[in-house]
Amino acid sequence: MTAWLKILLLLILGGILSTLGDRLGTKIGKARLSIFKLRPKSTAVLITVFTGSIISAISFATMVAFDRDLRVGLFQLEDIREKILESEKELKKLEKNLYALRSGNVVISSGQTLVTRTIKLNKNTDIKKTIESILQEANFNAFNLVKTNQSKYRRILLVRKDDIVKIENKIADNQSWVVRIKSAGNILRGENYVYAFPEVTLNKIITKKGEVIAIENISLTSSDSESISKKINLLMASTLAEVRRRGSLSSELKINANQINNLGKSLVSKKKGDFQIIAKALDNSQSAEKVSVSLELKSLEKSKLSNN
Repeated sequence: MTAWLKILLLLILGGILSTLGDRLGTKIGKARLSIFKLRPKSTAVLITVFTGSIISAISFATMVAFDRDLRVGLFQLEDIREKILESEKELKKLEKNLYALRSGNVVISSGQTLVTRTIKLNKNTDIKKTIESILQEANFNAFNLVKTNQSKYRRILLVRKDDIVKIENKIADNQSWVVRIKSAGNILRGENYVYAFPEVTLNKIITKKGEVIAIENISLTSSDSESISKKINLLMASTLAEVRRRGSLSSELKINANQINNLGKSLVSKKKGDFQIIAKALDNSQSAEKVSVSLELKSLEKSKLSNN
């Protein structure tokens, strides 16, 4: 319904109702009725006022019934205003974070791990003290990242109480768990609080000492130093992907950089032949630990000869 149609409908309805009210008032005046012991003239005036009120009420009710925008404006306007204000606050916060990202002022990114702790409780362990110790360490790390030159050490880490209770319930057994405290959003230098949430993962063996994790084949007849480097990088990426698939929480491997360089030089010096580059686990490793890896070179030509 357009605005002009609404106005026209309101005028027509008002005219009809006012005419009816006027006729009713005239008839009551001629009949010289008396209400509440009032004089007939006063009674006619009272009836006219009452009729006018009825006309306004009917006009208003009709517009509300047929005009959805008016209903929303009357009954939901405050809720809409509150939602708009909340949205504006969120938008300003996002703009602040985006500006900070461009300016390089974000010191803690959303989802960043503030502390990682592997724990295994027993009957004598105080769960609450253990959790509080983890939160204190996370707070210390967060404060050191956020602080300015004028900052004095204090508690800035905020974690929901129900999340803490969930951790306590989950780790209250004889199994080994990895508890991580993560930031719930981007944090700028100098901010007063860091909102965080816990993440609990069952600790398990990821690799066993001497185990082959990944293999990459390489043919030196068609390889130069650049392609050899790419093959080694591909092997490292495959190794990391495999340990992550198994449940490793670490985002990187532990490997001797000199070993990688020496392996690359060795392959470049050979100039021909088919080989396998093998990534093996140096030690037993668990979920929260970096997986230590060593690289080995194996000639495929020797393998073929021994098979023959």
